[in-house]
Amino acid sequence: MQPIELKIAYIGGGSREWARKLMFDLALCPDLTGNVALYDIDAESARLNERFGNWLQEQPNVVSRWRHETVGSLDEALRGADFVVLSIQPGTLEIMADEIAIAEKHGMFFPVGDTTGAPGLVRGLRCATIYQEFAHRIAAMCPQAWVINYTNPMTICTRTLTRVEPKLKVFGCCHEVFSTQRLLGSLAEKYLNVSPAPSRHEIQVNVLGINHFTWIDRSSYREVDLLDLVKRYMAEPGVVRDYTQAEVESWHDWFRSVHQVKFELFKRFGILAAAGDRHLVEFMPGYTRSPEELFRWGIIRTPVSYRIERWRTAPQKTTDLMEGRTPLVLDASGEEGVAQMRALLGLGDLVTNVNVENVGQVSNLPLHAVVETNARFSRNSVQPLVAGALPLGVHSIIARHVANQEMIVDAALTCDADMAYQAVLNDPTNRLPTDEAREMFDEMLRASREFLPGWKIP
Repeated sequence: MQPIELKIAYIGGGSREWARKLMFDLALCPDLTGNVALYDIDAESARLNERFGNWLQEQPNVVSRWRHETVGSLDEALRGADFVVLSIQPGTLEIMADEIAIAEKHGMFFPVGDTTGAPGLVRGLRCATIYQEFAHRIAAMCPQAWVINYTNPMTICTRTLTRVEPKLKVFGCCHEVFSTQRLLGSLAEKYLNVSPAPSRHEIQVNVLGINHFTWIDRSSYREVDLLDLVKRYMAEPGVVRDYTQAEVESWHDWFRSVHQVKFELFKRFGILAAAGDRHLVEFMPGYTRSPEELFRWGIIRTPVSYRIERWRTAPQKTTDLMEGRTPLVLDASGEEGVAQMRALLGLGDLVTNVNVENVGQVSNLPLHAVVETNARFSRNSVQPLVAGALPLGVHSIIARHVANQEMIVDAALTCDADMAYQAVLNDPTNRLPTDEAREMFDEMLRASREFLPGWKIP
């Protein structure tokens, strides 16, 4: 069988991380071939990825043929594309640092700041403003393409595309649930005498919620209830406990999760949160009120300075690979973008978690809001699987976030600062009176002024 030839438009083609993951996975996929058009407002970064992608094609163990090419315009990238990958940095990392610092000045301490809370929602305004144009251009240049979004805030980005151009075929991908499947697999290994631990693909989960605040109400491995094993694990001495600042800081790892928030929410609500703790705390009241509170749950904030340094040094790391100073290890990324493409092309079905419009798969969240559940990928089809209803306690929190996300999209499309402020005021992490909340919000808007054309910003 001849490989299927494709054009993939990569918007954000200067990506420091996601572009390389896609290149690795494409290089290891023998039944696809074609062209990757890299477009980025940072053309130099896109050209570096072009060189890397084409260099990668010359390396051992590559089993497919791809051409990577930097293009000069969004329309050129999109014209005739079969798939569109969206992976951008919406504004500078310095703006992100400003937003997190402004929130901190007002007593809120966000470990990530890219999805919700005041920093995440204002980031969402920038994203929705940018994605409005993406939606129009995709509809004009490649209306039948499948659009894969990786940018955060995932829900706001994906929802903007479907809101602006409802006929687009859009889904958003996130790997947070994968980590929870691996946790459940480790418990199967521990309590069911399974060795090695089952892969995450063997762990059955019913997923429902919104991105980074996704939940699992059923999970099994070979018909064994894995949520019962979570309870058993939590009952062991030392599993559920407080942490100290010194202990957490000694890890030197911004991304380590000890699952204490996940376990606490499971104890309180009876279903298992499926995202990492550093994301979960940004959706709930109380956790972000101080660094010490975060430390107690085993969480340390990711400094934006770390992100800026990683961004600065990434090109040299790419060059080191191409010039042989760092050995190339050509492994699959663990992401599912290429597997999803294969399924959409008719090369085998796939069931996985995905972010798409709610057509009833979560029965007690609004229709058309973007939700995260399992879906079946098959030839030219992404069919959400019925997940059921969220329990009332969790539903009341998620419904509030859904309303805020919808308000942010509306506000971005109409340049309505008052509506955007109302979303920030309504966020569960907000602990400010209305006047101080508005002062904080206006300060964040001023930091984003360059990326909000048409807005009247005080």
